[in-house]
Amino acid sequence: MTFSLRSRNLFNAIAVVLALALPTALTISSADARAGGGMSSGSRGSRSYSAPPSTTTAPGSASQFNRTYTQPGAGMKSAANAPARGGLFGRAGGFMGGLAAGFLGAGLLGMLFGGGLFGGLGGLSSILGLMIQIALVVLVVRLAMSWWQRRHAPREAYANADAGAGPGPQTNQRSGLGGGLAGGLGGGLGGGLGGFGFGANNAPLEIKPDDYEAFERLLGEIQTAWSNEDVAKLHTLATPEMVSYFEQDLAQNRARNVVNKVTDVKLLQGDLAEAWREGETDYATVALRFALTDKTVDRNTGAVVAGSEQPGEATEVWTFARRPGSGWELSAIQQTN
Repeated sequence: MTFSLRSRNLFNAIAVVLALALPTALTISSADARAGGGMSSGSRGSRSYSAPPSTTTAPGSASQFNRTYTQPGAGMKSAANAPARGGLFGRAGGFMGGLAAGFLGAGLLGMLFGGGLFGGLGGLSSILGLMIQIALVVLVVRLAMSWWQRRHAPREAYANADAGAGPGPQTNQRSGLGGGLAGGLGGGLGGGLGGFGFGANNAPLEIKPDDYEAFERLLGEIQTAWSNEDVAKLHTLATPEMVSYFEQDLAQNRARNVVNKVTDVKLLQGDLAEAWREGETDYATVALRFALTDKTVDRNTGAVVAGSEQPGEATEVWTFARRPGSGWELSAIQQTN
């Protein structure tokens, strides 16, 4: 009798937990159905493993990538995390380091050819040759140090310039797509001055009003192409890496015999997290809060199996990339915490 009562109580407890968890599970499934699958996917160049700065739209942190082609540490080393070595023979060679290397090299060659460590100093021509070698070493070292300083300029060098553009990312409080994201973002950022990067191959990048309009347009066009399962269109809107993830998610939907439909996409708020340049590629990371109707329907009957006809909201961090001669395309989607 006691065992039966305990079993019944345990069964009731499990039933209550399942009853409470089922609506939550359905809500998560619905929220995760839109383009990107509610996951963090893609690449942000050398910053793929660095969290984008928080903004007013996305005050929390962005999730790390669940799916990315970028390997940890690939092209991500900078002066900030390189081990420092002090002294005259410090990092980047230094004047004395290069000079000592020149003397050591000349001495070793002299020893190899039987002239002794300082045997090359015996004649006037040898002295002139040594002086020319020293001058060349000094010139090369100075050029190398100048190049190093330009490529690894500290972030503080841009602080004053960024401060003149206004305090932090500005938001765009809106209820529709009309008018463009530039209306709130471009003006609020003082002409579109974006964030600045630092580290290898990073340079300041200015984001203009036309760029913000492109970001907003891509938000709607990508969701539409996703809903239509138009992979060819997605190839014109996103990087090959992102399209590969879209194709994986679409294949899973086909295997379940369902179609995800995302409609009535409207940007509600957005702001720039950071913008930078790596080599020939421009990057811009933007926090977006948008309204949408997200539902998943049976492929044959059209019956709603997840989501609903009621509009909802989502906040995500999107990164866009642009190469010379091409327009912006989606490079990454990250969920917010």
